Amino acid sequence: INPVILLDELDRITPESRAAIMGVLIELLDPGQNNNFTDYFIDYPVDLSQVLFIATANNTNNISTAVMDRLEVIQMPSYTDEEKIAIAKNYVFPHYIKEVGLLPENIKIDDSVWMKITRPLGFDSGIRSLERTVEGIARKVAYKLVKGEGTSFVITDANIREYL
Repeated sequence: INPVILLDELDRITPESRAAIMGVLIELLDPGQNNNFTDYFIDYPVDLSQVLFIATANNTNNISTAVMDRLEVIQMPSYTDEEKIAIAKNYVFPHYIKEVGLLPENIKIDDSVWMKITRPLGFDSGIRSLERTVEGIARKVAYKLVKGEGTSFVITDANIREYL
């Protein structure tokens, strides 16, 4: 069995530990060395020559050149607004409705509002801020529901600022 190891967000390595971690990554990713890799903590040689390493990063500027030389870089395009709206409607929104204890009939978002939810502060290539925005809306509706301000809420162009 050939395992897959995900090295997530390599660009988030702290400056204090950057040199040490990059040194280990060079050894891990180098086919000439990784067939007899010895971890400092385990202190036992491990053959990593058949491992498929997948690394992620938002920005490659903080990753050493030696590590970058051992990686095949695949650029992923940013989500379009239409893709983000589809992700929000079909996955993010239903997830946070359920997470905060709402029922689908407790909250409706007008189609005209989705662009404002997707871009509350301008363009963002990912969906983390979109998730935070949708979660915030769901929490505010849940709070209003608990306070007895209603049982069904419709988010519209007229009231969206109240929920953002």
